[in-house]
Amino acid sequence: MPAQRRYPPDVMERAVRMVLDIRAQDPNRAGVVGIVGDLMKIHPEVLRHWVKKAEASRREPSVEAPGDDRLRELEREVRDLRHANAVLKAATLMFASELQVAQSR
Repeated sequence: MPAQRRYPPDVMERAVRMVLDIRAQDPNRAGVVGIVGDLMKIHPEVLRHWVKKAEASRREPSVEAPGDDRLRELEREVRDLRHANAVLKAATLMFASELQVAQSR
């Protein structure tokens, strides 16, 4: 039988989010885990474990979502369209300069 959780998942998520948000705002601030732990009545070592777990899950490449193929396809299409646009701009400048040379004759 699994161990009963002492803290509800929403409290865990809120505490981790608070620590990560404070660290993002002030990376040099020390004792963030202890402060948030005291504020939310969570032992700092427990909270530190949750934060490490959350940071590790953010770093790990996640399993591809079903829309990832579509996203890659759209990114490729954008890249191709930007390239085509650059080619068309260059051609326009070339033809415009040739037109100016022809008109000056």
